[in-house]
Amino acid sequence: MNCGTLILTRRDVAALLSIEECTEAVEHVFRLYGEGKTQAPGVLEVHAQNGGFHIKAGMLQLNRPYFAAKINANFPQNPKRLGLPTIQGVIVFSDAENGYPLAIMDSTEITSQRTAAATAVAAKYLARPESKTLMICGCGIQGRVSLRALMRLFPLEEVFAYDIDSTQSEKFVSDLSAELAITIKAVSQLEGAALQSDICVTCTPSRQFFLKREHIAPGTFVAAVGADNGDKQELDPNLLAASTVVADLVEQCATMGELHHALDQKVMKKDQVHAELGAVVAGTKPGRTSSDEVIVFDSTGMALQDVVTSALVYEKATQQGAGTTMELSTWTTAQRPRSTSMRSCKT
Repeated sequence: MNCGTLILTRRDVAALLSIEECTEAVEHVFRLYGEGKTQAPGVLEVHAQNGGFHIKAGMLQLNRPYFAAKINANFPQNPKRLGLPTIQGVIVFSDAENGYPLAIMDSTEITSQRTAAATAVAAKYLARPESKTLMICGCGIQGRVSLRALMRLFPLEEVFAYDIDSTQSEKFVSDLSAELAITIKAVSQLEGAALQSDICVTCTPSRQFFLKREHIAPGTFVAAVGADNGDKQELDPNLLAASTVVADLVEQCATMGELHHALDQKVMKKDQVHAELGAVVAGTKPGRTSSDEVIVFDSTGMALQDVVTSALVYEKATQQGAGTTMELSTWTTAQRPRSTSMRSCKT
């Protein structure tokens, strides 16, 4: 039976995906990875004049075997120069038994939610459970979704919002204070706010570090999210060297994350990374061991996060009849696929 390929817009994806479901799915996939039950994901970077592209791909055995490849463009000047989003892209989601393209979906919502979900999962295992104060550096979409994800897990009472563009931090405050019923303050100086924060999340396109070792108090958990290619940097390498470092993927972080800069500056060696997050979630490596330990999570984005989140979106879409089905290729009756895994497609 030829079911066609499901086309899902960003609006479709947003209607199907909640941060609660996404966080649960991302925690599950980190556990699978930590238990050695997945294939290693892959990544390819291509730099452009004003930004760049990356392709992240992976395969998972879930309710059935799935493969996903995400092509994301990241152009930080887009909003101001062209009125376009910083991140744009698509995910090709396929049946891993026969290669059939089950869906093509917008990647923007999936990227922001699965990234925030990874931050929340890391914080669950690495931050102090009683954490009450949060600083968000970078008040765009990623900062907003990260706050919503962390609100579910911690008794947050105060949030500091920092952005080099003060209009962004002020809008962050006005939009989210009432929605989340929490005290949010826009700050122009990050040093004092960081020292007061139990959790710091950096999600900016910065190419020069701004968060230093002396800004961070004992016991703080730092989620470094912005560095997703070798040119980006948010943390002073000396902050990593003085902290317990947990990576989403050590080898990936060594080429495109904060770890990359610490290695280049020779203030750390790769074997000094405490663990990958999957090992902590799976229980094969310890998480936080003391209340005054400073822990940095180097988050570069693991392709398996995209696979598991895309699977969640695809399965809900087929159940609810969402999206538009298109025939991308045609074949004769004799050529049509016979895999039993096609049965869940819409007819």
